[in-house]
Amino acid sequence: MSDEQDELNEVEVVTTAVGDDGTVVVDDLKAIVDDDGNVLATDETIAVEGPDGTVVVDEVLAVADDDGELVPIEEDVVVVEDEGDDGDV
Repeated sequence: MSDEQDELNEVEVVTTAVGDDGTVVVDDLKAIVDDDGNVLATDETIAVEGPDGTVVVDEVLAVADDDGELVPIEEDVVVVEDEGDDGDV
């Protein structure tokens, strides 16, 4: 009897949207799926750049539990505010 192991594949979907006020949102979702299409883990990064130059990056790592439900295991949020670069060199 041989041990068969499902092949794991990475799937990535990147979505970009620009709001009326100039806000740019990039959603980068990576998922690890098995041969049956079951999602085993995800890494989602959402980056938002506001018209004032402020950037917010939110990354969430999640893994599937015994019932197949994704459970977040780590979240990291970074906010970088525009320091008002006046163009001086």
